Amino acid sequence: MTKVLDNPAIVAQKDPAGALAIAAGQFQQASFDAEVQNSDNDGRELNGVVIAGMGGSALAALMANVWLKDVLKVPFVIVRNYELPNWANANTLVIASSYSGNTEETVSVLAQAQERGAQVSIIASGGKLIDSATTENIAYVSLPTGLQPRMAVIYNLRALASLLETFGLIENKSQELADLSDWLEAESAAWGIDVPTDDNYAKQIAELAVGKTPVFYGGALTAAIAYKWKISFNETSKNLAFWNEFPEFNHNEFMGWTSHPVEKPFVVFDLLSSFEHPQILKRFEISDRLLSGLRPKANTIQLKGDSVIAQLLWGAILADFSSIYTAYLNGVDPTPVVLIEKLKKELV
Repeated sequence: MTKVLDNPAIVAQKDPAGALAIAAGQFQQASFDAEVQNSDNDGRELNGVVIAGMGGSALAALMANVWLKDVLKVPFVIVRNYELPNWANANTLVIASSYSGNTEETVSVLAQAQERGAQVSIIASGGKLIDSATTENIAYVSLPTGLQPRMAVIYNLRALASLLETFGLIENKSQELADLSDWLEAESAAWGIDVPTDDNYAKQIAELAVGKTPVFYGGALTAAIAYKWKISFNETSKNLAFWNEFPEFNHNEFMGWTSHPVEKPFVVFDLLSSFEHPQILKRFEISDRLLSGLRPKANTIQLKGDSVIAQLLWGAILADFSSIYTAYLNGVDPTPVVLIEKLKKELV
């Protein structure tokens, strides 16, 4: 009997906005020409970077924090609220990142940065932020429109790399992303609707997750991807999901699995990188063994790729495919986030 996810007609029925096609084309984002407009690097010494963003717009910064940790020589801080840190000043690069360009928390941080005379720049596809960039001569990268922020993470990462290069904080990292495009295309092809479930890792993950609450665990290198999986399952699958990271997990949440309720309707996924610290990998293995019988056995997702950034991008795209297939099984449209949009309107 044909499995539900092996029926191509399901895409037309469940996916009118074409989320699966967008996921399949994400490899192209790695080679996006993230040209910096209004490049106004005045040569000031920069002693710190602040990235202001929420949700999917913050995710690229979380990934960059891992990817660039060995080359960035200044503090790199991600702000996911309304307030610019008190220490930020004229020698701080503040990047306001909002896919819509209207995220109120991010707009608020940008205004504070301008008041303090910080070096400011913008990543957005439109909205208030692009208006500010063009009228006030602020350095910016304009992203392609028409996507959900969670599906534009690689665009955002390209833009972030371009801005950091423009302001002299890193070198040649945009090309490193571009060089992965062909490989990501080949990997993504294995997760398409035409690949049967028996051979399709993304569909297999969806079948494991449906009807349960997924919990995603990452390590020091993969925490951002665990967060990405949580975002994708929340917004795309309309499915409650949680995440945490090792080694912090072992200092608190580890104990939470040991008691009631006895019946735990969860499915656990460990996102592992071959580049992870050996002690963290050891913690994953020991934790799963010690929790045997107290929580569902963890399903290991071993990230593929020859570099940290390759593995992060591979994991991010797989998250989108898997969550889209879970949305199909949940009987929901993977694209819209109606309740989030309603909340935004009521906040105005």
